[in-house]
Parts: sequence; C-alpha cells; structure tokens
Amino acid sequence: MSLYESTVLQFKNTLTQIDKWLVAGAALAEAKNFDVSVLLNARLAPDQFPLLRQIQSACDAAKSTAARLTGQEPPKHPDTETTLPEIRARIATVLAYLDTFTAANFVGAEERKIVLLFIPNQYLLGADFVTQLQLPNFYFHAAHSYAILRHNGVALGKADYIGQLSLHPVNAG
Repeated sequence: MSLYESTVLQFKNTLTQIDKWLVAGAALAEAKNFDVSVLLNARLAPDQFPLLRQIQSACDAAKSTAARLTGQEPPKHPDTETTLPEIRARIATVLAYLDTFTAANFVGAEERKIVLLFIPNQYLLGADFVTQLQLPNFYFHAAHSYAILRHNGVALGKADYIGQLSLHPVNAG
C-alpha cells in the first residue's frame, strides 16, 4: 500500500464520514428540539477539545500530511468556524484539497525528510511521519469526534465510523 493510499484515500473516507455524522447530529438536534451548537461545543472531558476543534484538528492533520509528504505548504485555515455550515464547509474545502493529489505526487515520499516544527533540529522520514505521528493524530481527532457525538445521543455505529468498503464478489474471476 502506498503512502497516497494510506493517507489521502483514508483521510477522504473518514472526513466524508465525519460530515455524515454531523448531518446525523443536526437531525438529532432538530428531532429533540435543541440547538446543534450544543453538539458542536460538546467535549468528552473538560481538558479536551470540543467537537468543532476535534474536526478542525482532523482536517489540519489530513491536509498537512498530504502537503508535507509532497513538499508543499498546507493551506491555512484560521479555525474560526462556529456553526454547522461553517465546519461542514471546512471539511468540503479539505476534501477538495485532497482531491488535487494523485499517487504520482507521493513518489519518494517515504524517504522525504519531514522537519518537525515542534521539535527543533529533528526530522522524521516520510514513512515514519505517517505511521508514527500523522495517522495516529488524525484518527485520534476523528475518534473523539465520533465519541462526542455518540456520547450525546447521535445514533452512530461502527459502520458509520468505517465508511465505504471496496467489496468484491467471492465468485468473481
């Protein structure tokens, strides 16, 4: 599996699922007659980010991983989203950005030196950057987003987390 497949394609799948979770959250808010901002500001623990920031962080991890592995600067987002339409637009923007990448952009990315901004004078090779830092970070924020919504009564299950599978018939040639 290439770094493109293990990053961009997986990020797109999970961000698409997060957007669906938000739609389900909005439906719950409407059905139960409460403001959806209650969900957007919910958190699992006082010292953890609320849902909005979890989603912003997942978006940031996705776009920065693709950019840094391909020698680009990731686009900047000011983290000013406060409403459901704004955070859904942020997801759509990141998905559109991820769509600009192809597998060819990732040739040699495994060996690219990725300097860590928060650890001066250190770097990770691209493959290690993905497996040791970026995938765990992305899924941490995605899982917390899921958990916040589930904790607040949004009817989501494992299939909602996993998303689309590339199934093939058993008897296919």
